[in-house]
Amino acid sequence: MTHTDLLALATRLAREAGDAIEAVRRAGFAIERKGDASPVTAADRLAEGIITEGLRLATPEIPVVAEEAFSAGEVPAVQERFWLVDPLDGTKEFAAGLDEYVVCIALIEGGRPVLGVLAAPARGSVYGGIVGTGAWIEEGGQRRPIQARRAPPEGLHLLDSRSHRDAAATEAYCANLSIAETTRMGSALKFAWMAEGKADLMPRLSAGIMEWDTAAGQAVLEAAGGRVVDAEGRPLTYGKPGFRNPGFVAWGAM
Repeated sequence: MTHTDLLALATRLAREAGDAIEAVRRAGFAIERKGDASPVTAADRLAEGIITEGLRLATPEIPVVAEEAFSAGEVPAVQERFWLVDPLDGTKEFAAGLDEYVVCIALIEGGRPVLGVLAAPARGSVYGGIVGTGAWIEEGGQRRPIQARRAPPEGLHLLDSRSHRDAAATEAYCANLSIAETTRMGSALKFAWMAEGKADLMPRLSAGIMEWDTAAGQAVLEAAGGRVVDAEGRPLTYGKPGFRNPGFVAWGAM
């Protein structure tokens, strides 16, 4: 399968998972806690089942690393090429009745995300992209290309986490930057906003953010002309021990 074929597969599965998430939301759900005290719902598990089953059926040769399975101790041996899945990124926002949650599917090759999909079912939006080819948004059955923007002369639009803020680190990083506006929001939707040219900068300098939280967003943003680097300015890579990221910074077009 080509990258175009694989992106189409991931897009279809992200839509199906998003539909399932919305069905759970309408029906009502309980909130449970995993071993690390993070929340999980039936929507997380249902969406992950849809995605992982679909990926394994269509691409049995490509391992799948998925958040809920990993939390349950299912850790496949990764190769040069593997899928990274977060079935419902922004469970806190989902549980709070907000619309800032997304389905994340990315393909990793050689330690880098090469394509990804972010589906925001509550907003009716799907973002996708192939690095080196381009990115798009689909809304209302219409697809159009998107592109990260260059920093406007009036200053940067900063995106900050709603629930995982490190105010001191963010303020220190931005001390010599011109920040015109700050928006706080949840989930990898922040990457989509940057890919769409709505914002310019997202520092997440605390270590420990998981790779499935960032891979799809990084792929879409980089496909749109942005970049994601670690705190030292090196490209953010994947397949690390425990699938944990260091601190990172996402930028729009430079």
